[in-house]
Amino acid sequence: MNMKEIIREVEELFGYFFRDRGLLVTALTHSSYANENPGFKENNERLEFLGDAVLELCISEELYRRFPHAREGDLTSTRAYLVNEASLASIAREMGLGRYLLLGKGEEMQGGRERDANLCDAFEAILGAIFLDGGYEEAKRVILKCFKGTWPQRCMDQTRKDFKSALQEITQRTFKERPRYVLVESFGPEHSKSYRVKVELPTGETFEGVGSSIKRAEQMAAQAAIKRFKKQGRSSQK
Repeated sequence: MNMKEIIREVEELFGYFFRDRGLLVTALTHSSYANENPGFKENNERLEFLGDAVLELCISEELYRRFPHAREGDLTSTRAYLVNEASLASIAREMGLGRYLLLGKGEEMQGGRERDANLCDAFEAILGAIFLDGGYEEAKRVILKCFKGTWPQRCMDQTRKDFKSALQEITQRTFKERPRYVLVESFGPEHSKSYRVKVELPTGETFEGVGSSIKRAEQMAAQAAIKRFKKQGRSSQK
């Protein structure tokens, strides 16, 4: 499949047609591909950063509208459930986005087209590209289209599926403080990095998690901390 075909099919997939198609190409470009192809000066990391913010704002606005009587904490938990890496990767996978990613040879051989982190990052990067090319309203239209059918019937506590939110609720309730996350290290080849994150609790206890992205590693660290709380019976304290 040549670049023109990729661009045309991804535009049809998202229902948005770019004025600056270079933005879409960048959004599809994984760092491994950019490293192997000198003609590609930029990968999709910066657009992913922007798209993440646009997505969070749009989802927040829609939840606020859909659930006018919901508490802030429940809105936050529901948003986290909708926009976590696994959820976004699932949407991207259902769309068939993986086949259009521009990957380096090593990443391709290691199953990069199905990797949650790559799918999530590309999805968010495309939203960032749409925002730059067409503005917030167009980005919002596309986001609502992509999330059609995924909205919960009611806003409820989803913290069992979002460990960071759950841990924050526990520590704020128990210690009146939030946990602190620290990136310990990243390791592995450039095209397939893993990240180790440490979460520090107000008690001084620390727990670690490893994941294919910093967000995933934070969730794993939070999950480890929650398991300790549950074992000690502290999560039920008021």
